Amino acid sequence: MPLRFTLRQLEYFVAVGEAGSIARAAEKVSVSSPSISAAIAALEAEFGVQLFVRRHAQGLSLTPGGRRLFQEAQRLLEQGRALHDVAGDVASAAGGPLSLGCFVTLAPFLLPALRRSFAAICPEARVSQVEADQARLFELLRRAEIDVALLYDMEIPAEIAFRPLAALSPYVLLPAGHRLAARESVALDDLAGEPMVLLDLPISREYFLGLTHAHGFRPLIAERTAELSVLRSLVGRGFGYALLNIRSPSREAPDGSALAAVALEGRFAPLRLGLGTMRGARKTRVLRLFEAHAAAEIARGGVPGL
Repeated sequence: MPLRFTLRQLEYFVAVGEAGSIARAAEKVSVSSPSISAAIAALEAEFGVQLFVRRHAQGLSLTPGGRRLFQEAQRLLEQGRALHDVAGDVASAAGGPLSLGCFVTLAPFLLPALRRSFAAICPEARVSQVEADQARLFELLRRAEIDVALLYDMEIPAEIAFRPLAALSPYVLLPAGHRLAARESVALDDLAGEPMVLLDLPISREYFLGLTHAHGFRPLIAERTAELSVLRSLVGRGFGYALLNIRSPSREAPDGSALAAVALEGRFAPLRLGLGTMRGARKTRVLRLFEAHAAAEIARGGVPGL
């Protein structure tokens, strides 16, 4: 059965029961007497019980039924204050839960390193993680299933606040034996007619294809995959080149084939890596600490691939 009374009404009821007067109760809780009277009337209508009787010399006195409800109301208000105290502890504690989301291709490079270094300074934090594509991370933030997400500044919705941490320029990933692998940089035109392995993730694919189309280049897409590890092995085995932003410290694909990372010539908009949170949402202390830690670690180069 839904509750049709409020803690505020109970607070006014208890104030009158303690003060024995609507006027004195109104002064105690700093509201008008009509507001107190309206709250009492609403409670009496809801409970079907007369709460007070008026005694001319003594003001208002609780009825027998009113006294029983008065005692329960006191208990409920005390529990409400305890709940508020717990919420304050959670918000201010250096420990507590932290649900962290991360863009799936960034996760292998960022999450383990950031979580390990964060655990060293905030051992009481209970961190859980989710890896997903950009669109899924937006949805998880909206549903409050994660507190913060490490993602790119791609199509960020207005309700999500983005804090940039690093700018990652695109580069070309090639098999180590490719004719262009020994160069310091390559132009898109150098790749004309070459097969491309596309990182086929929502929003990511639009970014990489947008880079090529903006320069009048139409890639020959031979393979598509949503898995970065699979992409690296496909490139290593000669199925094509790939465009990426995150740089692995390893020059070896998961299947053991050798890779080469070569800078891309020209002016290309970098992807900004950052933290996404719901705009206007209250942040716990553990979340604020993680945000500051992530910014410091990435700025000092403490995270691989950046």
